[in-house]
Formats: sequence, structure tokens, C-alpha cells
Amino acid sequence: MILKQYRCVCSETKAKVCIRRETQLEAVPNSRYLPPMPVSLSVVIITYNEERNIGRCLDALGDIADEVVVVDSFSTDETVGICESRHVRVVQQAFAGYVEQKNFATAQARHDHVLQLDADEVLTEELRQSIREAKQNWQGAGYTLARLTNYCGTWVRHGGWYPDRKLRLYDRRLGRWTGLLLHERYEVAGGQNVGTLSGDLLHYSYDSVAQHITQLNHFTSIAAEELALRGRGNATFFHLLLQPVWKFVHGYFLRLGFLDGFAGLCIASISAGGVFLKYAKLRTQSIPPAT
Repeated sequence: MILKQYRCVCSETKAKVCIRRETQLEAVPNSRYLPPMPVSLSVVIITYNEERNIGRCLDALGDIADEVVVVDSFSTDETVGICESRHVRVVQQAFAGYVEQKNFATAQARHDHVLQLDADEVLTEELRQSIREAKQNWQGAGYTLARLTNYCGTWVRHGGWYPDRKLRLYDRRLGRWTGLLLHERYEVAGGQNVGTLSGDLLHYSYDSVAQHITQLNHFTSIAAEELALRGRGNATFFHLLLQPVWKFVHGYFLRLGFLDGFAGLCIASISAGGVFLKYAKLRTQSIPPAT
């Protein structure tokens, strides 16, 4: 494990969101002055209709969790049954946005040290061992994990998708989930130590290109709304043409996305299209209706 110090702002992107308010962090003790110590760990997961993923996620926890809490948004499939069959504590909470849901889930934990996972994520043995070591000698406000994404059956290691570090293992007394619309993040108070753990967090993202495009259409509508809320105004020629081109060039060539083969080409192309759609939708929203 390598310990680094920085003010951590780790973005998360999901599909269904609502408008959220930014929350200021309260003053907390500086983790630099807290001695290393063994801790107990709660794993928290938020779910909605995750029967395809949740069993795999839970089974990969091994012995690292002293408690597992699933906050479910009244799933209509077998998600809750799968969790209960594994003796997981399930709490039902209507979905009110990812920031609110993740903060609520964190608050349900019996222990202050929390590992937050998504249902489509899986721990590797190397990462489990790193977490065991962190539990025995906890230092700082938390640890970032390297996320390795599976895209249509291909593990993506280029194009800016890896290591895709996320702050997911944290002391809840020293931070909270914050953000607006698409970009929720776990933020720790300034001056806190945040470390990195070895081992990958496997992320099973899209099963097909069609699924990626469908979700992208939803994401870009929300992203356009976020830009409008921030007063970004109308989209220009630069936003509509040059930014999508740059997005493709940056991901496919400069970040070596081509090394991931067809998956890399799909990711770069769809991502570029997403930039265009985001600004095209913003422009449409900004045009007054015809009279």
C-alpha cells in the first residue's frame, strides 16, 4: 500500500439521478494525527433490480466484511431474495438520487469504516488482501481502489478507462458523498490523508454496444440539464464539432484506446458522440419555442 496525501474528489457516473444540493463538510479531526489501528468494516451497496449482478458481488466479498448492508429501492426482481439468502441486512429506501442514497447507505452501517460498492463490481483476491491489511493497520481518511472495466466481454486497460481510481474505502466521520446530477463523488475534508490499495475492483459495465448507446442517450440528457443549471448557456460550433473530435482523438490515440481493439474503437466513438449529443441537447433547450 502506498500512502498519498491529497484532497480527494472521485467522480462517479450513473443513470437515474435527480437535482442535488452541494453540502459543505464540517470540521473534523485531521487523520494525520490519528495513530494506525485495526478497524471493523461495513460493506454498503445500493441496488435496484440487480438480480443479474448482486450475487456475484456479494460472493466476492470473502471474509473482509464484518457487516454487509444493502439499501434497495424497492426492486421488483429477485434482488432482495438473493441478498436475504446470503444473510445480508436489507434496508428499503425510495431512490432520491445517488448522492442521497449513498449517504443514507453509509449512515446505516454499524461501523465507521465503510467500503461502498456498486452491485456490478467484484473484488479480486489481491484487492481483498489489501483491504485485510488496511483493516489491521488503518491510516488516514480512506483509500482509493483501481477499477478495471469489462466492456462487452473485453477488459479495457486504455483510453482513460484504467486504472479509474475511486475513493470507496473510507472513514465516514471524515467525509461524505457530494455532487450534482451525473457527477457524484466522495469528498474528504481538506488536509486528510488518502491512500491507495493494490489490486483491481472489477466493473462489469455494458453487455452490448446497444446498451451503451441507450444509456448514453439518457446520460447526455441529464448532462445537458446540468450544464443549463450551471448557466453554461448555448452550445457553440466549438462545442458541437471540435470537442467531439478532440474527445475521440484524446481517448483513441493519445490515451492508447486503439490497443483495446474493437472495444476501444466503440468506446472512443460513442464517447465522442456523447459529447455532441450533450451540447446538441443543451442548444435545443436554449432555443426559445416557436410562436
